[in-house]
Amino acid sequence: MSDENQISGSTATPTGAGPAPSNDGTAGKKDDGGSVLTVVIALVGNALIAIAKTVAAVLSGSASMVAEATHSWADTGNEVFLLVAERRSVRAPDQTHPLGYGRAAYVWSLVAAFGLFVAGSILSITHGISELGAEGEGADYLLSYIVLAVSFVLEGVSFLQAARQTRSWATKLNLRPMRYILNTSQTTLRAVFFEDAAALIGILLAAGGLALHEITGEAVYDAVGSILVGVLLGVGALILIQRNMAFLVGQQVSDDTRNRSLSALYDNPDIEAVTFLHMEYVGPSKVLLIAAVDLADDDVESVLQTRIQAIEDRLEGNAFIARAFLTLSAPGMPPLSPTPAN
Repeated sequence: MSDENQISGSTATPTGAGPAPSNDGTAGKKDDGGSVLTVVIALVGNALIAIAKTVAAVLSGSASMVAEATHSWADTGNEVFLLVAERRSVRAPDQTHPLGYGRAAYVWSLVAAFGLFVAGSILSITHGISELGAEGEGADYLLSYIVLAVSFVLEGVSFLQAARQTRSWATKLNLRPMRYILNTSQTTLRAVFFEDAAALIGILLAAGGLALHEITGEAVYDAVGSILVGVLLGVGALILIQRNMAFLVGQQVSDDTRNRSLSALYDNPDIEAVTFLHMEYVGPSKVLLIAAVDLADDDVESVLQTRIQAIEDRLEGNAFIARAFLTLSAPGMPPLSPTPAN
């Protein structure tokens, strides 16, 4: 797995506390403002588009336009869920949730993805199948074309915002944008990116179905356009569902991030060896770090515990680390070594 967070080899602290701020384009700070702006732009755009497509669908009777209207209403509802995801996930840790509420982002994003699958994909496919045997000319092709053209522009604006944010972070990590967006822990950004990309392709499919209906007089092309839009939405929704489930059940960081973290721990002069390291996502750009270490110099238990606590505190000073738990290694455990980068 690739990751939007890469760990520097040393810390900015004089004692070499551990993993340095994440190199995800946020300088160690979660980019909530950029993610929220991306979702808000998508929400406003989809609401306007949904209204326009609904009017065009009613007046034209086009199956493709019905599918597109359904798609846009589903997207609009999904953006509301994504806003909830952004807000709930940044709640501060408390007694009942000591690791914070970061995983709430994946719960609400999963709900949004499931809504896209049901309201967008299944309804579009079902409606398209029901219209396969329909006959007759469309009522108003021109209106449908105008609505689709305007929708393409508005969806394009939303997609460009998501693509700009994706490209910025991917470039800083020297990753391809598609690899980044598939594997990033920033679930709302991935959702908006995929929804807008599917919307743009869906508009082209709907326009193609309308054009073939107008040219041939065969309504089957319009119905096929609706089915294809539904299939497209289904594929996108299943990808989003799978990625959110992976993070909900305990997605670990990428090998590269783990190696950087391990190297950074070894940079700490208090740590002689690391014999166990587990790093698991507990929210967007937030991980739980558990490690077993051998400390340099023997000392009494109370002093060793104080030294371990000091290292944990420094680790948790990194915005990427939600909580850090260190324990002393069991006797005879072999030390871990960072694997060479590919």
